[in-house]
Amino acid sequence: MSTPTLYGIKNCDTMKKAFKWLEAANISYEFHDYKKQNVDKAVLQEAMKQHGWEKTLNQRGTTWRKLDKTVQENMNEQKAIAIAVENASLIKRPLMVYKGKVFLGFNTETYGDVFKD
Repeated sequence: MSTPTLYGIKNCDTMKKAFKWLEAANISYEFHDYKKQNVDKAVLQEAMKQHGWEKTLNQRGTTWRKLDKTVQENMNEQKAIAIAVENASLIKRPLMVYKGKVFLGFNTETYGDVFKD
């Protein structure tokens, strides 16, 4: 079984839920901390390829709300990548890469389905 990699910020409550779920299920994982290791641009691009920038960026968070309205209204994938690389808090957390697929956010049902084998 390949090892999933979670990307995010260690102190995020949603990240903590994902860590706890994986640990309770005895699933080992790797963690890429945006604060210490920066954003992995290739992973971010793949997330946007699979899900679109609209789902990859957290448009309900404080960081998004702080962006200038003109920036928000003129967002596209290329701009989203550039802004998210500089503002990791914009990226939906956790972002998990497992078996070539990117999963956004944490949901117990989704994780249960992903790791049922």
